[in-house]
Amino acid sequence: MMLPMISSSLISRALNHLLQGAGWARLRLRPFAGQTLCIQPGPLTFHFGIGTEGNFHAVEAATTPEVSISLDASPLQLLLGPEMLMQQARISGNAEFAETLSFVFRNLEWDVEADLAPWLGDVPAHRLVLAGQTLKTHLQQSASRFSANVTEYLLHESHLLTPAPALQQFSTDLLNLRDDLARLEKRLQMLERR
Repeated sequence: MMLPMISSSLISRALNHLLQGAGWARLRLRPFAGQTLCIQPGPLTFHFGIGTEGNFHAVEAATTPEVSISLDASPLQLLLGPEMLMQQARISGNAEFAETLSFVFRNLEWDVEADLAPWLGDVPAHRLVLAGQTLKTHLQQSASRFSANVTEYLLHESHLLTPAPALQQFSTDLLNLRDDLARLEKRLQMLERR
């Protein structure tokens, strides 16, 4: 299908743009030149290869990738940043390559201000980035508060979830009951023998 190849090409260009200002990331990726990876965010699939300069390029889907990364992220997780996204990712394949990719993706940052400055000017670009950071911080705080409120509601008001201490006590009680039943069974067996 043509659309995934175009999408992989666009994404590889975006990743390579980020890599331009991150020589450390290209150096980490160079030893894996010629290897391929597959990234699956939800129902989409993108295939990339690593070039000799430590950059990404789109490859055909027919190749078997050395590493596969599956992302089942919700929009709230995307707001929490790349670290949270990578914590939720399922990574399989070549361990050394996977660890390198994980490190690069967690630490690769977009210098938005540098990209906006030629178009808007230095001061407006700086102010726009500050406004974006403020908005991101507010969205992260709102998502965190929303999550905490839903959890509190489910635990304490609707009683749809059981608090962890109550589950732990229930587990302890079950283990004690199991032990008591085992002792009772042994006593009954001893009484039957008499």
